[in-house]
Amino acid sequence: MEKISLVVPCYDEEESIKIFYNEVLKYEKQIDAEIEFCFVDDGSKDHTLEIFRMLREKDKRVHYVSFSRNFGKESGLLAGLELATGDYVATMDVDLQDPPYLLPEMYKAVKEEGYDCVATKRSTRKGEPPIRSFFARIFYHLINKMSTTEIVNGARDYRFMTRQMVDAVIADGEYNRFSKGIFSWVGFKTKWISYENIERSAGKTKWSFWKLFKYAIEGILAYSTVPLSFASFLGVILFLISIVSLIFIIVRRLIFGDPVAGWASIVSILLLIGGIVMLCLGIIGLYVSKIYLETKKRQIYIIKEKA
Repeated sequence: MEKISLVVPCYDEEESIKIFYNEVLKYEKQIDAEIEFCFVDDGSKDHTLEIFRMLREKDKRVHYVSFSRNFGKESGLLAGLELATGDYVATMDVDLQDPPYLLPEMYKAVKEEGYDCVATKRSTRKGEPPIRSFFARIFYHLINKMSTTEIVNGARDYRFMTRQMVDAVIADGEYNRFSKGIFSWVGFKTKWISYENIERSAGKTKWSFWKLFKYAIEGILAYSTVPLSFASFLGVILFLISIVSLIFIIVRRLIFGDPVAGWASIVSILLLIGGIVMLCLGIIGLYVSKIYLETKKRQIYIIKEKA
């Protein structure tokens, strides 16, 4: 019998794990394959790890790894993919915002319709704070304008993939990982399923606005060099403006003499140019920092316990 591995990264999710486990079991009989649970404890401070141990004693299909500290969801996804042994692998959130009832449909699409991957996206952002929805739409618009790798608006990390695609994702050895981009970049024939936004089953989200903002910046830097081109474009524009300004100053000096007035405008221009220069240096610095982290070859995660 074929095996499906469910990769589920968790960080302080003690309230959601059992609910998720029981919900998945409701749809197990609709899938003609064995289910394997691959939980990842991303350095949780609550009783997440204890619950994994308890589930493991009850059901040997439950496997888990526990990190030595919190390494982030991207590291958790990679660890789960490397832990999974199934012929097919699904990546899911434990809070049931990725509904298990879609698993039979996803399995059928890959098994019978010839797809390598079934991905999900939200058709609505109902229940999400308006300010977060607004900036999310801006992010997807910007990254798709800047990058040749398509990032689908509203895309979730909830995906059902063949072993071949999973191996390709794992083989991408980047330290600065952005899974939405990696899933798209590796290619493979993908079917998209839309569903309305679902509230968490329990617990609170760990994604603050600031964390989401940093994650968006990571995505743009990982799959676009447009910000570097933007910095160069600004430099060219400022050079042309400076030439025009120099001609204007020379002409004014020849016609009207050398008036004392104008120091305020000079200071304003200097501040403007200085600010733009610092902006460009900051953009270059972000890319250099990513190069620095990649060249250090640090471990993406460290496992403290595994079962």
